[in-house]
Amino acid sequence: MLQIIKLFLIFLISLNASAQQTKSSKLEHATSDYNIQDSVLIKTRDGATMSAIIVRKKGDENAKPVLLQFTIYVRDKGRDIASLKESADNGYIGVIAYTRGKRFSPDKIFPYENDGNDAYDVIDWISKQTWCNGSVGMFGGSYNGFTQWAACKKMHPALKTIVPYVANRPGMGLPMENNIFVNPNYEWSFYVGNNQYLDTIAGNDRQRFRKMQNKWWDLGVAYNKLDSIDGTPNRLFQRWIAHPSFDQYWQNMAPYGKEFSDINIPILAFDGYYNDSQNSSLYYLRELEKYNSKANYYLIIGPYGHLGAQREGDAIINGYKVDSNSLINTKKITYQWFDYILKNGTKPQILKDKINYQVMGANKWGSAPSIDKMNNGFLTMYLTNFKLDKFYSLDSKYPVKKGFLSQEVDFADRENSNNDYYPDPIIRSEIDTSNGFNFLSEPFKEAILINGSFLGEIKASINKKDMDIGVTLYEVLPNGAYFHLSYFIGRASYSNDITLRKLLKPDVIETISFSNTHLVSKQLSKGSRLLIHLNINKNPFSELNYGTGKTVTEETIEDAKEPLKVKWYNDSFVKIPIFRSN
Repeated sequence: MLQIIKLFLIFLISLNASAQQTKSSKLEHATSDYNIQDSVLIKTRDGATMSAIIVRKKGDENAKPVLLQFTIYVRDKGRDIASLKESADNGYIGVIAYTRGKRFSPDKIFPYENDGNDAYDVIDWISKQTWCNGSVGMFGGSYNGFTQWAACKKMHPALKTIVPYVANRPGMGLPMENNIFVNPNYEWSFYVGNNQYLDTIAGNDRQRFRKMQNKWWDLGVAYNKLDSIDGTPNRLFQRWIAHPSFDQYWQNMAPYGKEFSDINIPILAFDGYYNDSQNSSLYYLRELEKYNSKANYYLIIGPYGHLGAQREGDAIINGYKVDSNSLINTKKITYQWFDYILKNGTKPQILKDKINYQVMGANKWGSAPSIDKMNNGFLTMYLTNFKLDKFYSLDSKYPVKKGFLSQEVDFADRENSNNDYYPDPIIRSEIDTSNGFNFLSEPFKEAILINGSFLGEIKASINKKDMDIGVTLYEVLPNGAYFHLSYFIGRASYSNDITLRKLLKPDVIETISFSNTHLVSKQLSKGSRLLIHLNINKNPFSELNYGTGKTVTEETIEDAKEPLKVKWYNDSFVKIPIFRSN
């Protein structure tokens, strides 16, 4: 019996060894299929060094189109090489170039600031290599989406197309949204800026930054002292908050204004209704539409978050189970697009028109020739001062008599926060009614399709010089549940011009216009209602605007001696984009 056991153990050992040899053989074979150059250095015109990896199919010396990923995220031990091999397997040359200061680059790390010029130089270098046929395409998500648009600030003739997923637009979404600095990029600056790779220890230490955020909230010190509370200087954070306007610092990072008129390459963008940086990504397309009537672009958008839009969608997002047909394969569509543009292939089937959107609640897709033409009308709804039960009326009729609702916000109070606008969960059984105002419409007598971005005008007077507001849009389902559709947060003093702050006049009725809200497509059922939540933005997740008119990042709880007093006037309105079938 003992001998049998020994023989069996010997058999297992030999079997394992054979399996390991087979596995090793497969890995060697997999590697031997590719020509990998993993230590390429590219010099820029101003003397900086870019680190790059190039992957080609071994034995294939033909010049091919090149697919470039230009990224701040160094994951060269697995993910990056895998994606480059994927490009090679699809008949392209795969290149990843890392931004200035990353991997083998000895330069200083400054996210966003040099990427446009550096991308141009990397593309120029690629275009001159014997293995490049003169055509370069770019793809990738988030920061990689931004670098593609940055590359379009000065178009290189070899750049033939870009495929940005959920692209960031610095100064427009993160690290500030409609001129309000929000917190997520604070820890990100350590994650990407601490070394030439990624500081995963700092990046994953949520407890550290949550503690810092809560301590700042409790102490009431200035927002620009966050890193003092954390105990570690944050040079990038300090660099960013020195620019609260969408000034030349932000404008220089990516195409701005008339520069969009020079972007004539085909573009395929991906985004999600619940992508935190959606107003970054769609900013590019809206400006492209504005300045270039012949722009050749497409958008695919659905009920995805920041990560889901870059992969295969989200079967469940923030507790909401999406329609079955909303799930897509972003990577598969990307390669179909590159074959279409760079190899005269077939256009991806999903692209019926420029804008291709999934209709939540209808389990179908729709299309439109532009973002603005997603809707063919608006519901204009006034925020009345007429109370019915626990909510105020959201009415389609202009108020007969002018009136207002009064709100007082004590910024010295740290027990209570205002403006629970974030869509998590997307469907909730109740909403916060302890502060702010809720305006509820009558039930719809028929199903209605909300399609696009809502906008509006808030008429208000305050006893101070500024305020940050929040406007959140819900569908109230027939069963009483609340479905989060979209939201807006923004600084009143920038409502007319994000590049120039204009303070409010105390006790004077001001018009605060807003339009940069999150785009959504949702089929509302018969019996549903619309609800608008209006509030002052006061919580630990972004800077606090105390209303003194000083630089907001420098205001402290000492500036909170007098509460903010707001009169919200009943001729304020929202416009809800809808699409009616003929």
